Amino acid sequence: MGEGFMGDYIDKFITYLRDVKHSSLNTLSSYKRDLKQLQDYLDAEGLKDPKSVNTTMLNSYILRLEREGKSSATVSRSVASIRSFFIYLLGTGIIDSNPTEGIKPPKVEKKSPETLSIEEVSLLLEQPNGISDKEIRDKAMLELLYATGMRVTELISLKVSDVNLSMGFVSCTDNGRERVIPIENAAKNALTNYMLNVRPGMCKDSVYLFTNCKGEQMTRQGFWKIIKLYANRAKIDKDITPHMIRHSFAMHMVNNGADLRALQEMLGHSDISTTQVYLKGKRSKLKEVYDKAHPRVGV
Repeated sequence: MGEGFMGDYIDKFITYLRDVKHSSLNTLSSYKRDLKQLQDYLDAEGLKDPKSVNTTMLNSYILRLEREGKSSATVSRSVASIRSFFIYLLGTGIIDSNPTEGIKPPKVEKKSPETLSIEEVSLLLEQPNGISDKEIRDKAMLELLYATGMRVTELISLKVSDVNLSMGFVSCTDNGRERVIPIENAAKNALTNYMLNVRPGMCKDSVYLFTNCKGEQMTRQGFWKIIKLYANRAKIDKDITPHMIRHSFAMHMVNNGADLRALQEMLGHSDISTTQVYLKGKRSKLKEVYDKAHPRVGV
């Protein structure tokens, strides 16, 4: 990136995120993009040294993003990137005070995530119904994904030792935190069929629960293609992703009376507010039931 003090410090910050914080490629890409846009703005204002940046300038930049029609989520992400960058500069002694202390991101309203109906999920799960090794494996993966609400990375990272069929649960690890998730009968049956009749030949010596047909660990892209295949076969007119199935699991659990704290634990959310977004769907459903059933609604 370079081009003056600001660019040099941004480069060092990105290197710090990569080598010390071990941030993901997506995170690094977002920070680079957000900070490059800030650098361009400050360059146009004749500011190339971070010591010259103050709160007023940053608030002006944020207002500019909003005037350009950037979404609240995009502006909030930019603010988070900028704040992290200046905290880094303060911690390394490049600046003496933090100009981001007086800035606030816009409020982002959490929308209810897009989900599949229970009927659509059932239709999707019915699609891999053949007797080939691939379809038996695919059936087990889809059933397990909906039974647990796991993230796709967690699903493809499962090892055989993470599964306890006799007790009916799987152990899932995310960022060093382990959680135990129960599995219902449909997933348990599909997984049993796969592990007994398919996995020994398909996965060879792999420690992973699921592999591709070559016996190599399944990739995110490989599983994404599996979902697209069966979504097309089911003729469901939605852009179905693994995360949509996770959202569907959570929404259906809430609508059927699941305890929010228990759901938080199953999903691996560190903050209950993240789980609470699924309550919006339940409130909407309750309102629909109320409007249909209450005798005074139409009066």
